Amino acid sequence: MEAIPDYTHSVVEELKALAAAGTLQADRAQFAVGAKLDRVLADLRDARPAKKKSALGWLFAKGSGKPKPIQGLYVHGSVGRGKTMLMEMFFRKAPADRKRRAHFHEFMADVHGRVHEHRMKVKNGEVRDPDPIPAVAASIYAEAELLCFDEFSVTDITDAMILARLFTELFSLGCVLIATSNVAPENLYKDGLNRGLFLPFIDLLRRHVEVTTLDSDTDYRMQKLANLPVYVTPLGPQADATMEAAWHQVTDGARAGPAEVPRKGRSIHVPSAAGRIARFSFADLCERPLGAADYLAIAERFDSIFLERVPQLGPEKRNETKRFINLVDTLYDNAIRLYISAASPPEHLLTAKRGTEGFEFDRTVSRLFEMRSADYAALHHSRHGEASVTLP
Repeated sequence: MEAIPDYTHSVVEELKALAAAGTLQADRAQFAVGAKLDRVLADLRDARPAKKKSALGWLFAKGSGKPKPIQGLYVHGSVGRGKTMLMEMFFRKAPADRKRRAHFHEFMADVHGRVHEHRMKVKNGEVRDPDPIPAVAASIYAEAELLCFDEFSVTDITDAMILARLFTELFSLGCVLIATSNVAPENLYKDGLNRGLFLPFIDLLRRHVEVTTLDSDTDYRMQKLANLPVYVTPLGPQADATMEAAWHQVTDGARAGPAEVPRKGRSIHVPSAAGRIARFSFADLCERPLGAADYLAIAERFDSIFLERVPQLGPEKRNETKRFINLVDTLYDNAIRLYISAASPPEHLLTAKRGTEGFEFDRTVSRLFEMRSADYAALHHSRHGEASVTLP
């Protein structure tokens, strides 16, 4: 009997095994990036014995006063080429005791929360140092010596201003960074306000990570998503099973969990999220007092939305109908990919066309049909790129 390859510690060996099994198409570009990730894995493994020897072992590893910093990796390239899949393989194998994988925007939201908490402690006299960055970096490093970011991108000026100082502290502590992005480091925060103040971060990043490109000839994401059902009807166990299967295909089984979307001093609860993909029920989004601005906040945070169990919309559900109209309008205007399960086809959801809602719902029906088209899928893809899903 032929031995099964041991790919527990190697991204490349796992890629080879999957290709041999026919689960994955062999791709030289992915193998090349996998080899670079294996280099980081080897460096992390080499560092562990010195760290375990004693509390001072890490400081005096390999006979020097300071250990050689572990160089991370920054992988950029076109959408759908498998960056997130490779990250998932790497993260599972990474031998760090403390490691964290997060969507970059989620990480920065956490950072801002820690900064706010520190400033409140200063205000209340609990701490003296008014500068929150060293304390925030120390608290992050205490939780994760290895940081893995999906979809590294900088669009917010507040994030841009804080990154250089934050990562100067993190790298000095010994933090290792792995990141995937659709853009090269030099194009981060391109044309952003006061970008000159952001440039030191790019220099810092290049000193601490190896920058590499993943440019496969095949867009696996479009291949994989092309035939997925995006509107499932009628409701019932079969529809639930179809939506569950679609969810696992879009996320490729990536870890999902609850999330929050900040919104003017409060937050919108997301029952399940994986990167930039979110899953809601009709009740979550249309039976709660949410408005167009809330739906816009969701559209800015997520690229793909699963909306389940949309019921027939009768006169007794007038408020819910208005919210559903606003939701579809917002998702459509922002080219969000919508996967939906509903009681009936779009043209039969509204049981009685009365007044303004009746005319507005005609637009909703038209948009729901258009959002199922190949043209809309292509528009979504061109505007949003890779929606932080694990794909080959």
